[in-house]
Amino acid sequence: MRQQNAPIMEDLPPEKAARYACLNVDAAKVIASWKSSLFSFEWLMPDGTIKPAAALKEEDRVRRAAVEVSLQSGTPLPRPILGFGLNGNVEIGSGRHVFLTLYAAGYAQIPVLVGKADQDDFQKFV
Repeated sequence: MRQQNAPIMEDLPPEKAARYACLNVDAAKVIASWKSSLFSFEWLMPDGTIKPAAALKEEDRVRRAAVEVSLQSGTPLPRPILGFGLNGNVEIGSGRHVFLTLYAAGYAQIPVLVGKADQDDFQKFV
């Protein structure tokens, strides 16, 4: 079941405000596009679902656990940064572990940052 409430995210630092826009994206739409990424195999099963924590490499298990602890404690999380890959698919850059852990936890809408130049192109993922 997808959660309707939004996770608590960190405020956008002033140094990023000039380059990035904040959007709340439809997580399922982003995942459907990101499945084409060369990096998706690290977190996704072949059917597009998130791997269980035990199936992740150690570094990703640790990062996922840290995000889960932050969710439980109400600690603000950094906003993941999304962009587009060479093939036109969504790429999850900085904060991949945050985005994918939120999706695994059932969040339907996830607050992210996108480059201001890409803001219009990301409207189809809102």
